[in-house]
Amino acid sequence: MSIGQVARRMGCRPSAIRYYERLGLLAKPPRVAGRRRYDDNVLKRLAMIRFAKHVGFSMSEIRLLFAEVEGRPPTERWRNLATEKAVQVDAFIAQASAVRKLLQETLDHKCPKLVERGRALSRTGRLGLRIHRSRP
Repeated sequence: MSIGQVARRMGCRPSAIRYYERLGLLAKPPRVAGRRRYDDNVLKRLAMIRFAKHVGFSMSEIRLLFAEVEGRPPTERWRNLATEKAVQVDAFIAQASAVRKLLQETLDHKCPKLVERGRALSRTGRLGLRIHRSRP
């Protein structure tokens, strides 16, 4: 398959495929008459990369996942990285929930005390992790 055919089948741009090659996520394919030629294995690899990106892995994490591996990443490596990512997602959800609660609390008041809430947040240095509970 040409790079264009692979891109169309995977719903991505040829530039993304070349980028993944530069990062070492895809093996450099053989060339015929100067053009890249891919076998069906590239579709599997791209599907795994797509999944990893979809669940929030950064490109450096994906590189680590696929380091020195031609096919599927080792199960143990996947489990370790996925466990770490799940902890990060849980922290993100907790922070998003705290932010949602802060927003809802301000909407529950006719005259929200945004200055006081902003001052309380600046003491924590992080939005949403410490909820200021003062009521007017």
